[in-house]
Amino acid sequence: MNNHYDLIILGGGVAGMTAAIYAARANLSVLILDENACGGLVNWTQVVENMPSYKSIGGMELVERIQEQVESLGVDVEEAACIDAMDLTGEIKTVEADDEVYTAKAVIVATGRKPIPLDAAGECEQVHFCAICDGAAYIGKRVLVVGGGNSGFDEAVALLDQGIAELMLVEKMDRFFAAQSAQDQLAARSNATMRHSTEVVSVNYGDTLRSVTLRNLETGGEESREFDGIFVFMGQKPGTDDFKEHLAMDEHGYIVTDENMATNLPGVFAAGDVRPKKYRQITTAMADGTIAALEAERFIRGNSK
Repeated sequence: MNNHYDLIILGGGVAGMTAAIYAARANLSVLILDENACGGLVNWTQVVENMPSYKSIGGMELVERIQEQVESLGVDVEEAACIDAMDLTGEIKTVEADDEVYTAKAVIVATGRKPIPLDAAGECEQVHFCAICDGAAYIGKRVLVVGGGNSGFDEAVALLDQGIAELMLVEKMDRFFAAQSAQDQLAARSNATMRHSTEVVSVNYGDTLRSVTLRNLETGGEESREFDGIFVFMGQKPGTDDFKEHLAMDEHGYIVTDENMATNLPGVFAAGDVRPKKYRQITTAMADGTIAALEAERFIRGNSK
């Protein structure tokens, strides 16, 4: 097996797959390594309605269409790939994943962001981060949604639309942060309850989830409520832990790049949600991936032997 490529892309989200499309069309040999499934957070988006050329499209469908295009161009894609080691400092970059060693002339880091976990949940298997992915298992049951931002409210409505019998949404802060329209939409549901100033103290489970202990931060009072599942939407953090010893980052763990997506290491670029940026949208991730691929091609052509 030939494990040498012109370009390795770490992360198969929208930024990574867009970069792969541009690089492959430039006749570069390309490998995508993703620790999960391609698509990233877009897989968890029920409906996308701000993508040019689509009035409305499901997140999973959008990902499938992009991935089909990627693979039609001859890009190698390895999903569920666990990166064990890497060396990004040399002229030839090395990435070791699942006992395979891959080399390339350039690397694009596009590992996106990951949901912030609910620490109190421990290893409970009934804790989820995606309504569209896992909500069907709780039709006719009771669920707890943790997080009072737009994602929490939007996903709560999506769960109810799937047939959840009873839903409670809690937010630790003293107010909700979702748009008022989203709050109003959930408040109009008779089988939904919304509480701010409420934190999850403990999650009690054996083989399955039994109950959740909630604390009212204004009164200090605690209560135990029975739920069948928990959906957590407390925001995301950059998926950059594997690169802390390799790449310059800001105080929040985002990879620092210039306007051409170049990092502090020659031949290493970053694209998408791993970068510090004001707007995090599918279209801005695509823009980053485009620039990173074009700059990676320039780097590779300039250093090819």
